[in-house]
Amino acid sequence: MNISKLNYYVDILLAVLFIVVAITGFVLYLVIPSGVRQGRYQEFIGITKVTWTLIHNRSAILLTLLTGLHFVLHKRWMCCMTRNLFKREGDRKNTECEMINV
Repeated sequence: MNISKLNYYVDILLAVLFIVVAITGFVLYLVIPSGVRQGRYQEFIGITKVTWTLIHNRSAILLTLLTGLHFVLHKRWMCCMTRNLFKREGDRKNTECEMINV
């Protein structure tokens, strides 16, 4: 598989997982109150708090793993950008880092 396609798919999955984690986080924090009501399961739109928490936690784990992969895919770019940001004006050379177009 082409690195650009892999990067594209990783970025799309990161965006989707971020949205899922954000929505479930807001539901757990704002909609479903803490504590258990007497004799009832806590639900929102027919989904129990346990299920909301499960979706939130699993999505957050996948988001963390894909973020690590995203950093690995961009390692060369990040190293070159760091090098270029801290380079002095007199040290300008035509290096491979300056040729990266991202």
